[in-house]
Order: sequence, then C-alpha cells, then structure tokens
Amino acid sequence: MVLVPRHLRIFPCALAVGALLLGAPSGARAQAPDGPKHPLEKPLAQPPAPPEKLPRVPTDRTKGLDFLFGALKAAPDEASAKHVEGRIWALWSQTSSDTTALLMARSKVAMDAKQYGVALKLLDAVLELRPDYVEGWNRRATIYYLQNDYMRSLEDIEQVLAREPRHFGALAGLGMIMQELGDDKRALDAFRRALALNPHLDKVPDLVKTLSEKVEGRDI
Repeated sequence: MVLVPRHLRIFPCALAVGALLLGAPSGARAQAPDGPKHPLEKPLAQPPAPPEKLPRVPTDRTKGLDFLFGALKAAPDEASAKHVEGRIWALWSQTSSDTTALLMARSKVAMDAKQYGVALKLLDAVLELRPDYVEGWNRRATIYYLQNDYMRSLEDIEQVLAREPRHFGALAGLGMIMQELGDDKRALDAFRRALALNPHLDKVPDLVKTLSEKVEGRDI
C-alpha cells in the first residue's frame, strides 16, 4: 500500500501522480525517464511566467484580481490581453516585504543564469519568511520543472493552487508535467482549465487541440 503524504490530498491530479511516482522504482521517482516518450515532449520551454517588467498596480488585491480576470476573458485582442495579464502577474508578485522582493529579484537573476541551486536556496528563504507568498511557490515549481524534478514541482504547484486556484501559469505547468509523464487526459484537463481562465496563453490552444484529438479522437 502506498501512503500518500497529507499535503498531496488537496489536489487530485497531484495525488494521482504522487502515488504513481511513489510507487515507481527509486531511480524513477524524482525525474521522468530519459529518452523521447511523447510527440509533444516539452513543447514549451517552461511554464508561463511574468513579463520582465511588471506594471504598477493598486494594493487592493482581491477586488483587483476579480476585475482583471473578467477583463482578460473579454480582451478584444492580444495586445489588450497581454496588458491585463501583466497586471495579474503584478498583483500575484506583489509583496509588502522588502526582503522578499530582494530575494525574489536575486532568484530571478540566478534562474536566468541557470544557477538553479542558488535560485532554490533563495526561494527556500522566501517561503520560510512568507509561506503564503504564491509566486515564491510558483517560481520554485518552475525551477523544479526545469530540473525534471516533477514530484517536487507538483508539490509546489499544489501549494500555488491551494492559495490561488485561478493561477493559469501553475495550471499550464501542471499540464506540461502530466504530458511529460504520458498522462494526456490529465494534461488536457489542466490545459483546458488554464485556458478557461486565460484564453490568450501562448501555444496552449494548439496543445489543447492536439491533445483533444489524441485523447477524444477526431470528429467524424
């Protein structure tokens, strides 16, 4: 019998994959097997991330997010959608702690330089200081994904979605991991959920189309 940790019980997809990986041979638990497994393997370089320069936004987080998600769905074109998306990322990234902001900035520099060990240590410090800071969990999940450490990435994605169920970046990341693990059905579900929140995600509509044909078959 596989005992799944209590913190994996919040999110069904993470639970299923957690059980899968925990039941796998020890060498296969943390990372996916080497070699091509899937025709759509890593179609995105990494999960969706904030723009390089975030706009300034008001501090009323909840009301602001509700309004922005409505505006994102109603955006008439890509330029308008990207502007609204940037404001959502800015609200998610907002912190009243100068220390957290500094650690996040340094972790971004380390991540861009592919110094993943340094970035992870900085993000560990962020989450020890601010365990409810959504973007700390999300960025760490991304780094684990880039290292092919899918178990830890899933655990951090679960923490993101427990705090912000509308986090389309984390949902897209979940879809990418499910796809890497060969679970096309759960990948399709996660990508669809991400698109329902943000219809303007790069490349995700194409992934949904291809996966839906594979999982559900072509229309006759």
